[in-house]
Amino acid sequence: MKILDAAAAGFAVELRTALAWDTLSSPEIEKRVQEILQDVKQRGDDAVLHWTRTFDKVDVASVTALKISPERMQASLRNLPPVQVEALRTAADRIRSYHEKQLQASWRYTDADGSSYGQQITPLDRVGMYVPGGKANYPSTVLMDAIPAKVAGVKEIIATLPTPGGVVNELVLAALALAEVDQVFTVGGAQAVAALAYGTATIPAVDKIVGPGNIYVATAKKAVFGQVGIDMVAGPSEILVICDGQTDADWIAMDLFSQAEHDEDAQSILVSPDAAFLDKVQASINRLLPTMERAAIIEASLTRRGMFIKVRDLAEAAAVCNLVAPEHVELSVADPEALLPLIRHAGAIFMGRYTSEALGDYCAGPSHVLPTSGTARFSSALGVYDFQKRSSVIYCSAKTSVQLAKPTSVLARAESLTAHARSAELRDPDWKA
Repeated sequence: MKILDAAAAGFAVELRTALAWDTLSSPEIEKRVQEILQDVKQRGDDAVLHWTRTFDKVDVASVTALKISPERMQASLRNLPPVQVEALRTAADRIRSYHEKQLQASWRYTDADGSSYGQQITPLDRVGMYVPGGKANYPSTVLMDAIPAKVAGVKEIIATLPTPGGVVNELVLAALALAEVDQVFTVGGAQAVAALAYGTATIPAVDKIVGPGNIYVATAKKAVFGQVGIDMVAGPSEILVICDGQTDADWIAMDLFSQAEHDEDAQSILVSPDAAFLDKVQASINRLLPTMERAAIIEASLTRRGMFIKVRDLAEAAAVCNLVAPEHVELSVADPEALLPLIRHAGAIFMGRYTSEALGDYCAGPSHVLPTSGTARFSSALGVYDFQKRSSVIYCSAKTSVQLAKPTSVLARAESLTAHARSAELRDPDWKA
C-alpha cells in the first residue's frame, strides 16, 4: 500500500495524483457507442436484436422473446433457498422503510394579499433500470434502485439486463420480482440504454435511466442525457476509513478488502494519526489476503490505487476526507458523532467501529447507489427525490398582480423584453408607463 503523510510538503499534489481517475471513455468507445445508439434510434427492435446477437450471442426472432414474464420472476423467488429469500426480504423491507422517510409532499402558503405559492411534487411516469449482468450480478442493486422509485410513486419500471449466452441469474430475477419491477428485457450494453432512451416497438421509452454498467453503458448514459434523465455516471468503488488506531486491525483490513474486491480500479484508503496502527493493518492485509477468493483482484486494487495516509489528528483526517470526497467513509473512532460535523463531502458515512460498509451495501436501508470519483462534492446518494419532480406553483391575486407589475416591467424592459413588460402592465388598469 502506498503511504502518504499529510504533514509532508507536496502532500496535496501527491494525493490528487493518487486519486486521479479518468471517467471519460476513449474516442473508439464513444464512436462505437454512438453507432449503436443511432442504429437503435433508427431501426428499433431490429437493431436491438442485432446487437444482442453480436455481444451476448443470444439469437431470437423478436424482442418479445427477450422479455421475462412476471411468472418467471416469481418462480425464481419461490425456488431460491429459504435463507436467500429471507435475506432478500430483510434487505427489501429495510430499504423500503428508510426511503419512505424521504418522501416529499406538495406544499403551499398564502400571503396577506391572497396570493399563494408552493411546490407540487409528482413522481416520474416511467423509469428504466439497467441491471448489470455477465461478469457482475447484483441483486442488491436491483433493490437499491427499484424500491426508492416505487416508494416515490413511479408508475412503471422497465428493467434491462444482459444475459450472455442466455444465462439468467436466478437471484437477480428474484430481486426483480420482490421489487415489483413491471417489465424486464434481457438486453444489455449501449443497445439497452438506447432502447430505454428512444423507445422501440417493444421496449417503452422512459423518463430516466438508473443503474450501473460497464464503460459502454456509462458512455451511452452520458450520450442520451437530455433525451432522458440519468442517475449518475459511476466510477470505480471507493472506501475511506478514518481510524483512531483502536479498532481491530483485521476488521479494518477486511473493510478495505470489501471495496477492493469489486475490481482492480477500486480504491481503498485508510487515514489514521497512529503510524503503528497503519503497520498493524498492513500486517493484517498480508496475512488475510491469501485467504480471499478474489485475492488477485484485491491485491491489484490495493497495489495500484490503495493508500495509507498518516495525519496529525482526527480533525486533519476529516480534512483529508473532504479532499477525497469518497463514495463511502467509515468513522471507526471512539466518538464518531463528534467527527461527523467535520465531514462535508461523502456519499455515505458509516458511524462507529461496528458499522462496516458492507452492511450498507446490502441491508442497512439507505441506497448503496452513491457518487464516486469526487462527485460527492456536489451530488448525493440515490433516493426517492431522484424519482420525484418539483413544479413551482404560483397564484397571484389581482392586488399582487398590480403590485408586481412595476418591478416586472422595469426589469423586463432593462432586458429589452418588451412583451414581458407589457404582459405585466396590461393587468394593471391604472398603469402609466
